[in-house]
Amino acid sequence: MTKVRPIDIHAHFFPEAFLRLIGEEGERMNARVDRSDARGPVLQIGTTRTAPLRAGFIDVDHRLKEMKRQGVGMHALSLTGPMVHWAPPEFGARLARAFNDAVAEAHTAHPDRFVGLATLPIQDPKLAVNEIDRIARLPGMRGVYLPTNVQGREIAHPDFFPVYERIHELGLPVFLHPVVVIGADRFHAFYLSNLLGNPFDNTIAAANLIFGGVLDRFPKLTVCLPHGGGAFPYLVGRLDRGWKMRAECKHLKRPPSAYLRRFTYDTITHSAESLRFLIKRVGADRVLLGSDYCFDMGYARPVEIVTKLAGLAKADQARILGGNAQRMLHLT
Repeated sequence: MTKVRPIDIHAHFFPEAFLRLIGEEGERMNARVDRSDARGPVLQIGTTRTAPLRAGFIDVDHRLKEMKRQGVGMHALSLTGPMVHWAPPEFGARLARAFNDAVAEAHTAHPDRFVGLATLPIQDPKLAVNEIDRIARLPGMRGVYLPTNVQGREIAHPDFFPVYERIHELGLPVFLHPVVVIGADRFHAFYLSNLLGNPFDNTIAAANLIFGGVLDRFPKLTVCLPHGGGAFPYLVGRLDRGWKMRAECKHLKRPPSAYLRRFTYDTITHSAESLRFLIKRVGADRVLLGSDYCFDMGYARPVEIVTKLAGLAKADQARILGGNAQRMLHLT
């Protein structure tokens, strides 16, 4: 068997051009970049602050050294919270362009190490479609990154159907990530907004994409759920029960479990038993390597999470480490 090159599909990036634009023009929108912390800049939107963004988030050369240490061959670069949908639409579009152009530059400089998952000004579907058309011509862009909800609107809202239609036409995969999670008012303590809020929001997004008709309307659309799919693979039987018993769910022609393999899932489960369950439930061909680089809730050694998983066949190991991502991202 040819040795597979690990491809990390959950690796975050805050390019300097993106931060600089917020620093220069964000104040009127209550957004700023605080550079007073020696550990790295802090992005603040309203009262919400990121942790200090250390060098790995920003500096490509630093990232390459860490990738070598991890044994990762390629990063699919993505923005994460707060993304750009907090901003007025026109400024959100400019922020998206700044991020996407920086990703294309990283790919051009290192075409075998980086590809991009484009950020969109999804708060304005027309501007989002315009940016999809633009990024389709940029080098190295291999997918689209979307939040699990947009300022409280579910990602399956009909307002976003024109965005899905264009993504579908171009054959781009969609990668989801939580930003502002449901129930945040109950998650203040113990970092539960991340520990529970993130996987729960992934689960809600998956259910809405199914029951909201997005996956039926766009039959070739592929959606990647982060954090091992959250609770979705575990609770899908309960969704099936609702489909069978409840009038609110009977518009679906098939049970929700029939959509399990319409999604792909990353490996970020933080439990060998959970990862084995996920692989058995959805198939090794639907699971992709992810690290959540470079957050503390991510994996410092993402490849070893797969290679040390007991009972996983070598062929399935190769699929998860890179083969599935290579297919999904249309890499040669």
